[in-house]
Amino acid sequence: MWQRIFALTIKEFLALLRDPKARLVIIVPPIVQLILFSFAATYDVNHVSLAVFDRDGGHDAGELIADFVDSPHFTLVGQIHRQADIATLIDRQEALVVLSVGPRFAHDLRSPAGAQVQLIVDGRNSNTAAIVQGYASDIIGRYNQQWLRSHGDAIPSELVTRAWFNPNLESRWFIVPGIVGLLVVVVVLVVTALSVAREREQGTFDQLLVTPMRPTEILIGKAVPGLVIGLLEATAIIVISMVVFGIPLRGEIATLYVGLVLFLLSSVGVGLMISALSATLQQAVLGAFLFLVPAVILSGFATPIANMPPLVQDLTLINPLRYFMVVVRGVFLEGTPLHLLVHQFWPMAVIGVVTLMLAGWLFRHRMY
Repeated sequence: MWQRIFALTIKEFLALLRDPKARLVIIVPPIVQLILFSFAATYDVNHVSLAVFDRDGGHDAGELIADFVDSPHFTLVGQIHRQADIATLIDRQEALVVLSVGPRFAHDLRSPAGAQVQLIVDGRNSNTAAIVQGYASDIIGRYNQQWLRSHGDAIPSELVTRAWFNPNLESRWFIVPGIVGLLVVVVVLVVTALSVAREREQGTFDQLLVTPMRPTEILIGKAVPGLVIGLLEATAIIVISMVVFGIPLRGEIATLYVGLVLFLLSSVGVGLMISALSATLQQAVLGAFLFLVPAVILSGFATPIANMPPLVQDLTLINPLRYFMVVVRGVFLEGTPLHLLVHQFWPMAVIGVVTLMLAGWLFRHRMY
């Protein structure tokens, strides 16, 4: 019995290694996923974009600001000269943190009540915001120790933090909207990726091609079920997010669904392209998950894209989930209007059109 098992094992290894496609599946995906996990999936928060609003302009305020700028965790992106510029920088995500120093900072620092410094944090990513607050508290603590050593019993400064868009820094507000895109892309991609591959394996797809139906008609017929399933599932998740989890929907529902339809279009296109390239169901499943794992990592769902290396950030530009994450979180938490999300809409539309055209071409020109 053991000899037969050993012989069968050797035969399976030989059959697997002799197939070029099987070797590709064994070697390439683990290497790609290892690189992506190692470089992209990190919870370290470095080079946080910092803007400074210094209304004091004195030496004491300059020392505090220098402590922030010299920290390896913060990168100065600009000086603010008007109160209204704070909202603009954070809304556009040009600055994650704004350090606001009052006009009487030096005077208050020497008063019995002490001085207050305001740290305005973008709270859309609650995990990142909480880490940044910890960094800022450490810097203020060191500044206080230096002040006490220099000025004896004088009361040091106090940090007052305010988080925008997510005042209580509830991680649920950040995670649940992202799950809308995550679950929809998994279901839609698997449904569409298996459609053509299943018929190829059963031998019915060739019969479909010799019917009077055109490739465009076949493409639409294959795409519509995925779009309908995706819309229904996304609607259910959105309702649950609002009713059960209490996530506020601050934007227009129409804006959200414009982004959702474009995202579904791109997801269906990717799924059909994978299905057209696959000769068997097994290949389709492997192709779908080969796309899904990097897509989730490179979407900004759990880790900020800004923390990834520049080359990996460039790879995220071909990931439709990356754009939808910005749309769904922007509409839910910020109330972002339609015209400010156009630069997120058109890349998803381009990805959808290109992948659907490739899928339609592969329906007839796929070589076995």
